[in-house]
Amino acid sequence: MGKLRAKSDYESLRNARILENQARLASLGVHNTISELRSIVSSAKPEKIQLRKLQKKEYEITLLRRSNRFKQISTASTPTGNFLRRSNRLRVKIYGARHQLSPEDSARRCHRKEGRGSVYNPVFGICCHFCRQKTLCAEEDCKRCGNLDVNQPCIGKTDCSVCHSSNGVLCRACLKVRYGEELEEVRENKEWMCPHCVEEKGINPYWICNSSLCLRNRKMAPTGIAIYRARELGYKSVAHLLMDEFQRRDPSRLRCSK
Repeated sequence: MGKLRAKSDYESLRNARILENQARLASLGVHNTISELRSIVSSAKPEKIQLRKLQKKEYEITLLRRSNRFKQISTASTPTGNFLRRSNRLRVKIYGARHQLSPEDSARRCHRKEGRGSVYNPVFGICCHFCRQKTLCAEEDCKRCGNLDVNQPCIGKTDCSVCHSSNGVLCRACLKVRYGEELEEVRENKEWMCPHCVEEKGINPYWICNSSLCLRNRKMAPTGIAIYRARELGYKSVAHLLMDEFQRRDPSRLRCSK
């Protein structure tokens, strides 16, 4: 190996300046000040927060809480009552309590021009298939809606002689506007059938139910308030207007008059 190279003038000058600067800092006491500050900062640091260890909680199985009304009730102690048909899905038992309309409801029950009924009643009202309003009918001599007697039929709503389902329940206004029939005529006709049964039996394939629910099931748009358009064109009801439109699309079938 060769000999080590002697230090250059630059390195000698640099080392001399480093020693000079260290001596100056020592004379000023900078090193002591730095050590004091470090000790102060280290003492002022907050203590480490000890994290609480999570303990697995064991839950005990307790009895299901129920209302006092449902406790100690047996079928033998339940009083017998009458079934009230609210709809096809719901049935309610009404026991010995006597129900009565308030004077305000009695006064405004029959004061509806189109005869639809204006008093809503979720128990005694029967839902119309078209307008879906569960109101008391506006017939003055209806014992069910006037006296709230569930044992009496509602004379303000139709009842299909074939299916006896909610599809055949129509109020006076919907029956006249949507199908052009009078409630008195339907009431006298003991063999009256709803549009669903008429179409199903093939009596008139164009006479369909034009409620929004049934039209959507047919992939058709609901007609909305189409009675004004039907009357302007000379039709008796919305059903007659739709029947004529269906006949034009399929003229091979029997053509019915308006």
